[in-house]
Amino acid sequence: MRVPESRGAKSDERDAFGLAERLRTGAIEMGVYKQVGPFATLRQLVKAHQMIVRDSVRVQSRIKAVFRSRGVRVVGKAVYSPGKRDEYLRQLPASSRSAALLLFEQYDALRPVRDHAEKQLVAESHKHPVTRTLESCPGLGEIRVAQLVSAVVTPDRFRTRAQFWSYCGLGIVMRSSSDWTQTPQGRWVRGTMQQTRGLNRNHNRLLKLVFKGAATSVIQQHPDSTLRRDYDRLLAAGTKPNLAKVTLARKIAAITLALWKNKEEYDPRKTSKPSELVSSSAPATVV
Repeated sequence: MRVPESRGAKSDERDAFGLAERLRTGAIEMGVYKQVGPFATLRQLVKAHQMIVRDSVRVQSRIKAVFRSRGVRVVGKAVYSPGKRDEYLRQLPASSRSAALLLFEQYDALRPVRDHAEKQLVAESHKHPVTRTLESCPGLGEIRVAQLVSAVVTPDRFRTRAQFWSYCGLGIVMRSSSDWTQTPQGRWVRGTMQQTRGLNRNHNRLLKLVFKGAATSVIQQHPDSTLRRDYDRLLAAGTKPNLAKVTLARKIAAITLALWKNKEEYDPRKTSKPSELVSSSAPATVV
């Protein structure tokens, strides 16, 4: 807990009241500390892998930007392939080819580094037996499990799945503004304002990325899985696709926590129960 310095008169009573007031208004930043133990190396490799991937994607975006700035249509990943580059380069004016070639050289230099970082990350992750267990869950591959384990470290930090949802940025909360309105007589009364449903904002961004990515993988790559059938059932019931995807991500997170705590692999027969519906009757804003 980081508390800013106080100025003016000081006493135990003033300090206690000031701390209580800042805690009530949420002005105190709460830091989460967890002892990483044997996961220290994995955590550093995850950070390095993220930075390398970010650099590689940035170069890919710059390459496409060069072609698009000259009116050359670029779709998909074919432009990065060595066999297709000459075809795209011929469509560029001579003044832009040198810049494109330099960016291709940068991409070619980063690609082996990215592959090596991924191999090191997976090798270090598999030194921990729990990663093999978590990889049995649909949507969670080697990279996502490594990121998940390095961020959570131990599932015993969370007593319930609701606590885990909130940590992952998948906790459903209600937000409102203008709760009080002024009457013509000048009195302030509590108004009946429509509250907006959304997800909690204080969360671990990496874990939210992991579980929403896992939900996307289940939707696109596992058409016959029980989780995909739950997603289709939500859509058939009238749930909006974005809310159904969040519900699927929440279910994957709950399954992951249960597998980790019980040290057992994923069994689709235990998840055949329909997902908990997120009602679409109220306005929702999901991020």
